[in-house]
Amino acid sequence: MSNTTKKDLVEKIADRTGLTQVDTKIVIESFLESVTEALQAGSNIEIRGFGRFKVKQKKARTARNPRTNEYIEVDAGFKPVFEASKELRKRINDAQGYVESGPIPSQQQAIGTL
Repeated sequence: MSNTTKKDLVEKIADRTGLTQVDTKIVIESFLESVTEALQAGSNIEIRGFGRFKVKQKKARTARNPRTNEYIEVDAGFKPVFEASKELRKRINDAQGYVESGPIPSQQQAIGTL
């Protein structure tokens, strides 16, 4: 699997919509800025059929540097999180060829012969 960059998204969306790449880039950057501003304000963003962006609070904790074995205190803070919707997870699993639940067909045949 390879990464898709913002440039790749701009090209793909511009091809689909007929917008110029410059206009498409402005739309994508505006969307990302809007998401960022909403998360900074403490709001969750829900896009039906896609997922939810939200901010989780992390507690202060003690962590260990694996190289030096030194323990350090990590301050409490906030972490942006994305939770995929059921529909998005299903589409990804279907595209990857995963079976959601139950035995796979070859297992069903083996069970049926018992």
